[in-house]
Amino acid sequence: MSVRLRNNVTVTGTGPITLLFAHGFGCDQVVWRFMTPAFEDRYRVVAFDLTGSGNSDLSAHDRRRHGSLHGYADDLLEIIDEVGGPVVYVGHSVSAMIGMLAAIKAPERFLAQVMIAPSPCYIDDADYRGGFSRGDIEELIETMDANYLGWSSSMAPVIMGAPNLPHLGIELTNSFCRNDPAIARHFGRVTFLSDHRADLAHVPAQVPVLILQCSDDLIAPRAVGDYLQRRLAGSRLQEVRNVGHCPHMSAPQECVRLTREFLDTLEPRV
Repeated sequence: MSVRLRNNVTVTGTGPITLLFAHGFGCDQVVWRFMTPAFEDRYRVVAFDLTGSGNSDLSAHDRRRHGSLHGYADDLLEIIDEVGGPVVYVGHSVSAMIGMLAAIKAPERFLAQVMIAPSPCYIDDADYRGGFSRGDIEELIETMDANYLGWSSSMAPVIMGAPNLPHLGIELTNSFCRNDPAIARHFGRVTFLSDHRADLAHVPAQVPVLILQCSDDLIAPRAVGDYLQRRLAGSRLQEVRNVGHCPHMSAPQECVRLTREFLDTLEPRV
């Protein structure tokens, strides 16, 4: 099966620069519909579904290959080779780290990266504040393993936040529940137990990074953004005033504005 079919790759818009959008855990590329139209007049816009998510080929999910985020990073590099690069990569949540790992492996394929609500590690450790204790994460995973659909119904609205936009919480819940439970449980374990803090030192300086961190996010607190900025040379941190972990859905205009400003600083380079 081709890479385009494997990951349900879609291409819209025209322009000399390609923006590549990657969704987070439990979602698919539909979540980008609030942002991508704003870029299609000036950029080539590519979106895809992570292997095992959305309308990707579920049979391509391999528990060994996708037993770490490195396997997803390899998928990403294959997608870039298929659609043509280098690209400006926009990754939400766990996909921000997938993009970071791919940039370490092949920096020439990236012009820049936009990390939306990223986290290199979700577990508190000494002076690091990831937002959860190890016990919290172990309980989360145990609950997900025991009853994925019940976990999705209770957890998705918390992840979305956006108290003034309850329909988005319902949408995210439905998205979680559409996923294959066995694959989702596996990906959830890979996501919430990942720790890529040590990899931050290897991010190539020639790939500029914009970090968009929410002002009120239980999954990736503002302290995580501060941590990333201190360790990613030349990165830029911007706060998005938003309650929840999905500002590309609940605060898309602000995400678009900040991303455009970042892209404007890049265009003289390309």
